[in-house]
Amino acid sequence: MQYTAHYDSPFGSMTLASDGTALVGLWFDGQKYFAATLEEEHKQKSLPIFQETCRWLDLYFSGKKPDFLPPLAPKATPFRQKVWDILLSIPYGETITYGEIARRIGMEKAAHAVGGAVAHNPISVIVPCHRVVGTSGSLTGYADGIDKKVQLLTLEGVDITQFFMP
Repeated sequence: MQYTAHYDSPFGSMTLASDGTALVGLWFDGQKYFAATLEEEHKQKSLPIFQETCRWLDLYFSGKKPDFLPPLAPKATPFRQKVWDILLSIPYGETITYGEIARRIGMEKAAHAVGGAVAHNPISVIVPCHRVVGTSGSLTGYADGIDKKVQLLTLEGVDITQFFMP
């Protein structure tokens, strides 16, 4: 059984999902692939994992770098898990390209596949897919739109003007 809760962020309402002990999903409501990994049968419930996740989100959205991670258990293929593990290693306030992720997993020609894995990340913000940019440094793709990606990067202190330079 999976459980859900809601969080009101400054950038929009979010839905959290858990297996009862770990976070399995975190989406901005209405984003592309919203609740794609959420079981059809689920119920809303107050859980310690949701309290811990909300504490992380409160810190993050107040402009602070959280110094902990709530327990995470996204369901994925081994390839997607490798990509999401790399996402978790991207430092707060920094970006990386799809190509660099492909190189790190030893599949240099797999940038497109990496893009698919990043797009299907079920734990937005905490698994920071918003920190991934195109090889040319462009702000490509984000499941909840480029505007939200810009807001998140700006919150982290990233100079986004570098992404709009010709």
